[in-house]
Amino acid sequence: DDRRAVGQRLQEVAAVTRLPLRQVIALPLVFRQTRVGVIYVFRAALNVAFTHEEQELLKAFAEQAAIAVSNARLYQSVLQDKQQLDALIEQSADGVMILDGRWRITTFNRAMEQLTGWPRDEAIGRPCAEVLAVTDAQGQNICLVDCPLQRRPPLNNPIVEGWVDARDGRRLYVQSRYATQRGPQGEFLGAIANVRDITEQKIEAEMQNTFISVISHELKTPVSIIKGYAETLAREDASWDATVLRDGLHVISDEADRLALQIQGLLDASRLQAGGMRLDLTDWPLPPLAAQVVERIAAQAGQRFAFELRFPDDFPAVHADYERTRQVLENLVSNAVKYSPDGGTIRVAGRAGTDHAIVSVSDQGIGISPEEQAKLFRRFYRIDNRLRRETQGAGLGLFLSRAIVEAQGGRIWVDSQPGRGSRFSFTL
Repeated sequence: DDRRAVGQRLQEVAAVTRLPLRQVIALPLVFRQTRVGVIYVFRAALNVAFTHEEQELLKAFAEQAAIAVSNARLYQSVLQDKQQLDALIEQSADGVMILDGRWRITTFNRAMEQLTGWPRDEAIGRPCAEVLAVTDAQGQNICLVDCPLQRRPPLNNPIVEGWVDARDGRRLYVQSRYATQRGPQGEFLGAIANVRDITEQKIEAEMQNTFISVISHELKTPVSIIKGYAETLAREDASWDATVLRDGLHVISDEADRLALQIQGLLDASRLQAGGMRLDLTDWPLPPLAAQVVERIAAQAGQRFAFELRFPDDFPAVHADYERTRQVLENLVSNAVKYSPDGGTIRVAGRAGTDHAIVSVSDQGIGISPEEQAKLFRRFYRIDNRLRRETQGAGLGLFLSRAIVEAQGGRIWVDSQPGRGSRFSFTL
């Protein structure tokens, strides 16, 4: 079929050029038994046919032309593949860098620039240990003291995790996975590194570990107090008067309530994780509930605190879950007491907007830095300061408060400055 098509094409060419058919020759361009084209040769100067020697020479030329055409196509294909690979690397959400046999960077994508703060024109050609510089908990550069790419025997696709100090001052926890290339003798020829910022996961894991230790302490404390008072009051070799018995039973009751609240917080957090929070939305007046919460917490806060309620007389009814909103107010007011070691005024206020009410709880306590404010409503998170170690809590109060407010269609936020108190606000 190919010969018939070429013959037909030859006749068409001869007709168009008005040359005798014997003065036109078609030579197939074949590379490794694959036809890559056809070359047509015309002789118009002399009215003679191509000789055998000329045909052999042209055939050799055609073979070289076939090689050239095939190489050009192969180069174009390789170039397209490289461009596609470069685009994939550049657009990758993870940081990607390629190392040569001397552990120097040859490719550095945009995500790596954002992650490390190094411009690629400065990073390329530098050692990986200088640019990435992953450090362990002791601050040692893992790439220098224990490079996974230089271990003997070699590791298959090693993984490194550690801290990285970016050029813009950020401190990140990264995970770097390496796909290595080695020679016949196991010598290192190069590697591609996939670097991912897992700072959030690291912080979450640390908070969960802290939560486990804190909650175990928080649960053990009331249990120990309850057990101690119960065993003391139950001693058969002692006789207690009514006052001692009443005081001991009050302590047991208070600690049991405290334990129940902690367990309820854990259950609420679990339900929230499973998406099982149920709400009973009704219309009711908010100021009486705020007064009840303030009255209960003020009785335990002591003389250092003054409590204020500021609600206008025409404050409208809110559409919300009564008990869940009580939980939010109790969390915010109790936090205001906890983080105001020198006392001061704690104010619960409300004002009406066009379609929602804004409730706020303000204090004159230690305040919160902007860095801490962005993390306050995370699960298990507690501000890292002296009061964190001196106050009770598992870091669930604000997390649950945000979940309750948002489940009711509102939002919650904080306005604060270190040393100048805080104001937590939410909408209903």
